[in-house]
Parts: sequence; C-alpha cells; structure tokens
Amino acid sequence: MRIPAHGRQPAPGRLPAYDLTGRTALVTGAASGIGRATAVLLAQAGAAVHCADRDEKGLIRTAHLIVQAGGDAWTHPLDVTDRATLGAAVSAAERTGGSLDIAAAIAGIMHRSTVLETEDTDLDRVLAVNFKGALHTCQEAARSMIRTGTRGALVTMASGAVDTGSAGLLCYGAAKAAVVQLTRTLATEIGEHGIRVNAVAPGWVRTPMTERPDAASRRRVEETLSRMSPLGRVGEALEVAHAVLYLASDASSFMTGQILRPNGGVAMPW
Repeated sequence: MRIPAHGRQPAPGRLPAYDLTGRTALVTGAASGIGRATAVLLAQAGAAVHCADRDEKGLIRTAHLIVQAGGDAWTHPLDVTDRATLGAAVSAAERTGGSLDIAAAIAGIMHRSTVLETEDTDLDRVLAVNFKGALHTCQEAARSMIRTGTRGALVTMASGAVDTGSAGLLCYGAAKAAVVQLTRTLATEIGEHGIRVNAVAPGWVRTPMTERPDAASRRRVEETLSRMSPLGRVGEALEVAHAVLYLASDASSFMTGQILRPNGGVAMPW
C-alpha cells in the first residue's frame, strides 16, 4: 500500500554524498525500533522508502512519519521468512522507482536461553528470521540490482553479540554471526556489479526488542551496560540509523564487506 507524499521539498543544506534523492529503498523491520528510525531517516535524505514488516499497524505509523516529513512511503505487511512475499515487495520497489537502489535487512527477533536450555525450535525460529530473513532480503535485492544494472547498496544488521560471548544469547549471537559471514561473502561475490554489501553491528540500543517488564529492571540493565561503555550510556535507534544511512549513501562508496560498530566503545576489535 502506498502512503502518498504531500509535496516533498529537498532538505536545505543536504550534503551531496548523503543525498538519496531519486533513489528507492526497501527496509525490513520497519515497524519499530532501528528499522523505523532507518526508514524515516532514509526518506529524510531523499529516498522513496518501501517499508516491510509483519506488524501492519506499526508499518502504517512509520509510513505516516515519513509522509509528515515530506517523503514517499509504501507499506508491505510480510514475514521475511516468506521468500515469495519478500520478492514481491522487491519487485514493487523496482517498479515504482525503476530500480531498487538500497536494501536494509533489519528485521529481527531476540530469544533468551542458556546453551543448556536451548531447544532446537528456539534456534530454528531465530535463525529463520535473523539469518534467513536477511539472506532472502539480500538475495532478492541483489538479483533486482543486477537485473537493472543498479550500483546499489545492501546493508545488513549484525550485533555487538558477534564480538563477545553474551550469556543467554546463543541463538541471537549465532544468527548474527551468520549475518556477518553472509555480508562478507556476498560482498566478494557481487562487487563486480558495483553493488556494495556492509553490516552494522550495534551495541545495546533502546528499542521495543530490548524492553524490560518494568522501569526498574530496565534501569538496572541500562546502568550495568552503561558502565561497560567509555561513553557511559546505551545507544538510541537513530544513532544506528545514521550508520545505515552512511553505508547506504555515496559517502561510503569505497566500503564493502565491512562491519560498522556503533556500540559506544563496548567492543573495539581490530
């Protein structure tokens, strides 16, 4: 479903390297959190944004935020584990803009269990959304870009969990590690087409996915995690969205196969 714009005007003072005017983007996980922040930010940079998520109400809210900012938005209620509907969203994006220029695979879920408690069904569910969903998004988007000759950008969502062991996050960390390998492998395979593939690996960020049952428990978690960061705080969704914008734009035109880490300095790998 398209949410029509109301006469978007170019943002004053927009830096050319970050200007996405005339480009079409697909963002999965766009109904909330980092996905929503990314969809809105890409639109503010000038892109026409196709928003995909299984939460239809959240999608419509994101689309209206884009329109309120003067952008163009389409909504695609879908599950990223369903390749057919994801492929249809990519085709729709290609038709509306003539080409799909940017795809940000952000959809994800979190499951908590120790290694000894983890069931096969837990792992299968997290891998299906976090890894296979990213794989499907990248495959469908890359095929579209190659078909149309688009020198596009794919951005995947990894996690700080790939840099350190995190108790209770086996399924999540394993899936995100697979996303990193997907990013690096795909970058080597489709670079000849001028298509770049990079990942963002954020630290702890305030989103609906990291919510706690009550304010007190959330405060305790955030205080503990803040002490681990040289900056002394946790992150916000918009800060991660800015990293996605960088990787999606010409500002990162010589970057591919890289992992960008907006994590407050909690991990500093080579």
